[in-house]
Amino acid sequence: MENAALLILLESVLGKGQKTSRGNYSFKCPFCNHHKNKLEINSITNAKKENPWHCWVCEAKGKTVKALFKHMKVPANKVAELNMIIVPGKEGHIVSSTMLELPKEFIPLADITQLDKLTQIEAKHALKFLRKRSLNINDVVKYNIGFCKEGKYGQRVIIPSYDENGILNYFIARDYTDQQPQKYKNPPVDAKSAIGWELYINWDAPIVLVEGMFDALTIKRNVVPLFGKIIHEKLMKKLVASTVNRIYILLDPDAIKNALKYCEELMTYGKEIYLVELDGKDANEVGFESFLNTIENAQPLDFQSLLLKKLNI
Repeated sequence: MENAALLILLESVLGKGQKTSRGNYSFKCPFCNHHKNKLEINSITNAKKENPWHCWVCEAKGKTVKALFKHMKVPANKVAELNMIIVPGKEGHIVSSTMLELPKEFIPLADITQLDKLTQIEAKHALKFLRKRSLNINDVVKYNIGFCKEGKYGQRVIIPSYDENGILNYFIARDYTDQQPQKYKNPPVDAKSAIGWELYINWDAPIVLVEGMFDALTIKRNVVPLFGKIIHEKLMKKLVASTVNRIYILLDPDAIKNALKYCEELMTYGKEIYLVELDGKDANEVGFESFLNTIENAQPLDFQSLLLKKLNI
């Protein structure tokens, strides 16, 4: 199975790739700089953690992406990200808990210059929608954000979520025209099985829990979108078992009872909990800077302050 997260990382280093055959993708070669995509990399990791690569012009080749990155002198943070992604399964392929795939009509928004004119026009509408929500091209590239021009998810931006092995575990599909009856259309999997953006989470650092993807995109740093108002069992177990000490919980005002319940549960496990309240707004409405100011001035809950909040509901 192709590793979507690996492809995103490769494109962040090598530029836009083109699918060829049998899991191979071609890129511009960084060694001979041929004007065509002549460097082929296999996106399917084998049992030896190998993704063989080979340039058909200069004959540069190797067995692992790590070796390629070493020859290219890629920054250490990209190598660290690679180490999180390359995890072989029992048969040499990446293990996936679901068969979820991005819609077949999915078009990445990272580089729209290769699209035909009509598709470019539609892509610009999607990008305009994202910019109104304070997203930039770096967000688009990092999270592999795209859109569907037609099909079941037509005229919707698609924001994927990947698990700790780089496998797609959920995505949101949001109407960018604001004219469709449903703003959101869910993929055919249960959100309970997914930890939002698990691939990007550092479980040793403070974590922020929010309801939706756009709130998460606003906050940017070590944030888990819940895809709703509930901390499901899988995520709760992960939080409790991890070494993370400080957790910020930001749910909409209509979910205050749920938020207080989760605060209390996590506090009993010795976690330092902050209930973030934004005067009835969500993170995407207040913006990154205002959110940072709020959490910098926040005080951790204790059981007395928790009780007072319960009584005030």
